[in-house]
Amino acid sequence: MSKENHTTYRRFICVITCLFFTGITHAFCAVWILPDTITTDIITPDTIIPDTIQMSDSTEVMLIQASKKIKKHAEAVDFKPNPKKAWIIATVFPGAGQFYNRQYWKLPIVYGGFAGFMYAITWNNKNYQDYQQAYFAIVRDAAADPGAEHPETWSQSWQDFFPVSDPATVLRDTYRHTQLKNGKDFYRKYRDLSIILSVAFYAICIADAYVDAQMAEFNMSPDLSFRITPELFPSSLSNTRGFGINVCLNF
Repeated sequence: MSKENHTTYRRFICVITCLFFTGITHAFCAVWILPDTITTDIITPDTIIPDTIQMSDSTEVMLIQASKKIKKHAEAVDFKPNPKKAWIIATVFPGAGQFYNRQYWKLPIVYGGFAGFMYAITWNNKNYQDYQQAYFAIVRDAAADPGAEHPETWSQSWQDFFPVSDPATVLRDTYRHTQLKNGKDFYRKYRDLSIILSVAFYAICIADAYVDAQMAEFNMSPDLSFRITPELFPSSLSNTRGFGINVCLNF
């Protein structure tokens, strides 16, 4: 064997020896070192200790509040008003039926309507009382003083309606008497009408509360449809051929 071949052979033996010892070293580490250094994250039911899992007070409070909100929302969604209870409450107190049915947007309409009717009743009744007092006073003064010679005995109530006129002339003028009487009748009419309308509005509010409670469980199907189509009626023994319209309502 030449010197060059001998050198190559020695190098080959060294490489094989290094690879061998490297493999032995890795195998030794895998067997003896890795089991002691590698930890597993697998948790079995036997390894769970219930006493070690605890929640803080703030977490418990948040969970309780969340459960209450969920329960409250579910109750709001499932709310079904009682029609009998709705109209009884609406009868006892105006607007309470709408509040019970959770129709809160109707409350301004209800109380605004009642406020308007109360103002109309009050205003018409005040004018009616003023005209009535003035009319009765001028009729009484005219009968007590036909010659209009004792102005100190005349009532001031009817004189306030004619501030620029001569009181004696007004007292003797029957047309002015008629004006006061017409004003009295006019405001009494609209006062009574306002009372009637307020009672009708009160009844409408009661009926609205009852109907809303009844319609709470009404099924509004999305399959509502309305169709109008032409129709041909064939001739028969009793009828001749004709044309018509077919109206179809699906609900």
